[in-house]
Amino acid sequence: MARVKTGVVRRRRHKKVLKLARGFFSARRKHFRKAKEQLERSLVYAYRDRRAKKRDFRRLWITRINAACRLNDISYSRFINGLNKANIELDRKILAHLAMNDAEGFSAIAAKAKAALEK
Repeated sequence: MARVKTGVVRRRRHKKVLKLARGFFSARRKHFRKAKEQLERSLVYAYRDRRAKKRDFRRLWITRINAACRLNDISYSRFINGLNKANIELDRKILAHLAMNDAEGFSAIAAKAKAALEK
């Protein structure tokens, strides 16, 4: 069999990893082995946190909606129940935006949710 030399292939692979490792600290940026180890770990964090980000935003929206609900004398759980009974289909992102930027509009929705609960 012919002898295989990996010079060009290895150089390309190392350059690809070191390019992705820009911004890392110290040897994690400059040395291939350390950069590769850190890059593998970083990609795991990135994958995990793309999913965690969705959970974090949902928690933030619920907190904002709850605060606005308390100002309108209704709890978050009763508010969501009232929206379901009134067939108002707004997601939490939109409700949180209304709670932050349009207090009157949110109050109107809260009033409809309360009315649906009393029926």
